[in-house]
Amino acid sequence: MTVKSCEKLEKSRVALTIEASAEEFEAAVNKAYLKMRGKINVPGFRVGKAPRKIIEKMYGEEVFYEEAVNIILPDAYEDAVKEQKLDVVGYPEVELESCTKDGVVFKCTVAVYPEVKLGQYKGLEAPKAEVKVAAADVNARLKEMADRNSRLVSVERAVKKGDTADIDFEGFDNGVAFDGGKGENFDLEIGSGSFVPGFEEQLIGMKAGEEKDIDITFPENYAPELAGKPVVFHVKVNEVKVKEVPAVDDEFAKDVSEFDTLKELKADIKKKMTAERTEAAQRAFEDVLMAKVAEGVEAEIPHEMVELQAERMMEQFKQQLAAQGIPFDQYLKMTGTTEADFRKQSDGPAAEQVKMDLAVEAIIKAEGLEATDEDVENELKNVAEKYGMDLETVKKYLRPEDVKEQVIREKAVKVVADSAVAVAPAEEKAELEAEGEVVEKKPAKKPAAKKTTKTAAKKTTAKTTKTAAAKKTAAKTAEKEPAAKKTAKTAAKKTTTKTTAAKKTTKKAAEKAE
Repeated sequence: MTVKSCEKLEKSRVALTIEASAEEFEAAVNKAYLKMRGKINVPGFRVGKAPRKIIEKMYGEEVFYEEAVNIILPDAYEDAVKEQKLDVVGYPEVELESCTKDGVVFKCTVAVYPEVKLGQYKGLEAPKAEVKVAAADVNARLKEMADRNSRLVSVERAVKKGDTADIDFEGFDNGVAFDGGKGENFDLEIGSGSFVPGFEEQLIGMKAGEEKDIDITFPENYAPELAGKPVVFHVKVNEVKVKEVPAVDDEFAKDVSEFDTLKELKADIKKKMTAERTEAAQRAFEDVLMAKVAEGVEAEIPHEMVELQAERMMEQFKQQLAAQGIPFDQYLKMTGTTEADFRKQSDGPAAEQVKMDLAVEAIIKAEGLEATDEDVENELKNVAEKYGMDLETVKKYLRPEDVKEQVIREKAVKVVADSAVAVAPAEEKAELEAEGEVVEKKPAKKPAAKKTTKTAAKKTTAKTTKTAAAKKTAAKTAEKEPAAKKTAKTAAKKTTTKTTAAKKTTKKAAEKAE
């Protein structure tokens, strides 16, 4: 294999012109013959036993050329990429320029990782909220805990707002029952908004044993087959239940925590809420800073990188839905959208996330950041401690190379945050100025200790394109792929060529790539 030329194109693309010699092509043709001979019938020979020369005489010298190109292409492309030291993105477009017994010449046009010009990333300014936890906040958290420890008790009276009604129901469209409109012994909290608007309100006043027809019009943004339609639900109330909430006292504290008194529990809640809000404030601070860094990045980003990121976002969303027991197709049906619409909506956030990733990687390069074995070990210990797991168990689920990459990315964000200036958010500043207090800029505080993998993972969402330092949760780290990068052979394997001769790749090439 010989690289005849490597031409740089616009939008971070290169065109590789690759030539395979007559000897190399001959070897590929022979492999194609061995692979295909079992599918070719030649009179006078058993299937698979006809000599190559006989087959070529019957069907033409070029009978094996197409398959030969498919055999030679992945390896030749991979070798060319390595030789030119290209960091390719996505899959190449392949154009077969010539194919004879004297050899093969093909042109591969592929996106490459862009050259990144990093703007200002130190000494930036961003708002950072002051962390406060009031007594009312603690009491609200206690109320949540009490609600979670409440129980439902049956009452002999009519349904009121806030009650839970055990109901049987079935929906009818013009007298015909429709799919998904039936349920039995369903506990419905009245006023929760769980059902179609207007449904829950019409249950108020009903008693156990009573039946009723409820007229409902589905919203216009509902599932297409029911959107905007008037329907009738036949409903029977089986039981009326109210929530019995335990008293918040010392006994409650003993039941729900390791503390003996309510005072101790309140102190612990305040401590935890302070830590949570401090962490949230730091994350928000870092997010704003990294967004500013990303804005200052100059790079010709190939669309392949955005497409791959959008694809990952969609797959992650599908996984989240699946974890909730909702198939993606059902979600699309419920929201009245298509997969194409969903994908299009992901393009903007995907582009922002790619730019964020480029910014982080540029900082890593500029600062020469690395992660030691000790850094990786400490991160693994943090995860084990966070989730109450055995360290060896954590190591089974998290690959050291993925943890190492994450640690390095966190260091990049820390470089930005440690040099930044924190100012009061606009609303806090307005309050202080109204009180006559002077608002001074102050250097950002050093982030407290190393963040756990779970903490880092909260930094990235498809909607807000958080910092790349935390792109993956700990649970999914082992499944992580490099952002928008593919091996050359895998890329060649999946490309769509402009000629018939290069539309397929061999199974063997696929196995090698993987």
